[in-house]
Amino acid sequence: MKALFTDEATTRGVVVRVSVTYLPEQSEPQRGRWFWAYHIRIENEGPVAVQLLTRHWIITDGRGLRHTVEGEGVVGEQPMIVPGASFDYVSGCPLSTPNGSMQGSYHMIAEDGSSFDVAIPRFALIAPTVSGEQ
Repeated sequence: MKALFTDEATTRGVVVRVSVTYLPEQSEPQRGRWFWAYHIRIENEGPVAVQLLTRHWIITDGRGLRHTVEGEGVVGEQPMIVPGASFDYVSGCPLSTPNGSMQGSYHMIAEDGSSFDVAIPRFALIAPTVSGEQ
């Protein structure tokens, strides 16, 4: 059985874990649209509270085309994560190919005033093949 979180990266005591699910009910392969949900857990294993200010994503489709997404917070929030706590959210990504990848970073500020980027590990977006297709 596959583990819930398949990819992870740690930066300055902040752990980012990712789990991806292909959503066939939101995908329309015949129209060139595939859709995935991704679940992110951000865990603060460091000694001070951190706040997520911005996100930076690099989304690459199966043809190698890259799309960059930047913005404030995640899912409308700029969570403060105290030591020993975590923040979870789920979002989605459409692609025009049946495979691709995502990776990026979160810009954080620590309660001591220092700011730093936290790596989001690269993770694959792969649509399952339907058996019996010819």
